[in-house]
Amino acid sequence: MRTVQELATGVRNGTLDPVRLVEDALERAGEIADLNAVVHLDVDGARTAAAAHDRTGALAGVPVLVKELIEVEGLPYRCGSAAMNEVGRQDAEIVRRLRAAGAIVIGLSHTHEFAYGCTGTSNRVGPCRNPHDPSRMTGGSSSGSAAAVAAGVVPLAIGTDTAGSVRIPAALCGVVGFKPSYGTLPADRVFPLSQSLDHVGVLTRTAADATYALDALAGPAAATLTTAPRLGVVSNPEYLEFTPEVGVAWSAAVEKLDLVEVRLPDWSTSFSTAANLQGPEAVANHRGRVQDRYQPDVRQRLLEASQVRPADYERARVDAARITAELDEVLRQVDAVVTPTVLTTAPPIGAADVEVRKQLLTNTRLANLTRHAAVSLPIPADGLPVGLQVIAATNEQAAAVACWIEAQR
Repeated sequence: MRTVQELATGVRNGTLDPVRLVEDALERAGEIADLNAVVHLDVDGARTAAAAHDRTGALAGVPVLVKELIEVEGLPYRCGSAAMNEVGRQDAEIVRRLRAAGAIVIGLSHTHEFAYGCTGTSNRVGPCRNPHDPSRMTGGSSSGSAAAVAAGVVPLAIGTDTAGSVRIPAALCGVVGFKPSYGTLPADRVFPLSQSLDHVGVLTRTAADATYALDALAGPAAATLTTAPRLGVVSNPEYLEFTPEVGVAWSAAVEKLDLVEVRLPDWSTSFSTAANLQGPEAVANHRGRVQDRYQPDVRQRLLEASQVRPADYERARVDAARITAELDEVLRQVDAVVTPTVLTTAPPIGAADVEVRKQLLTNTRLANLTRHAAVSLPIPADGLPVGLQVIAATNEQAAAVACWIEAQR
């Protein structure tokens, strides 16, 4: 398959036709409709944009899907919820940047309702299904973005990440999920889950594609390593409580890397601090909305979040700064830290929610709390996909390390 850069270069030099690229993407979306990865196809809009394309831009002619949490002018704005039935009044800034770079938005991708879940199973149209095994979940909340890239619908999709929502589905679907540092990609007109933790990110087939896309949408992200990076491997036991399938792939992947053990900030404190920041902000964002048509798990999550005391929220804000400083210190000693992205391969769609959430969220939440760049890379595995997470001080460092690891295969 061509890279994002190759597609855009081909459109710019006239060897590739944006109309053909769009038609291929629309056709493929129809072929995998049963996965629920794409919740709305803007067939007429995409065809019109392709026919009128001026063949310019870093993303010239590249078909893109946008998570349905992100407002796109004229398209349904439902956030995966039966309780919401709006139409986008204007493009979110990230959509404007996509169009300015020459990308063609072909439609909207599935989200766990209001992004308040890490499984991708709760949505007005039903669960998103994993392209590697439709009986299994994609992870979430950027479920459709990961599934659509994995299934070959588009080479680039936009997602959001509050506790791992780009990286978790990337890991379970076998693609790359890049959550850049906080504020790199704008979150205006993106339905908020937790403003302190929300990030906008990209999903692609390769780290090189993700780096190229970030460079096009936010400015320079690429950096080249002239020597092998100094990598820290997490030693906190909570990050390594993986299933045997993940353990085999993880062990084989890290054997090829030059690693030094590092200890990340205390897992329990970091996890509870992030939860105590997220909860009250989520409750505030849904205050005044009629919630009786929300998915049961999202209603339950909001109920639990409402129990977080104001004092706990204020303490979490203080603790977040301290934990960030602790991770900064770790990252001064190494070029990046690597961990498994999630502790399991894709669970069955009907798996028990509480245990699955723990396995999916354990390793991703820290980088949202500290707002550092983090990337999930697929690593060789027998059977279902497995992800390796890179956490770095800057987008450039995360991109360079991710591309370097990718090149070692």
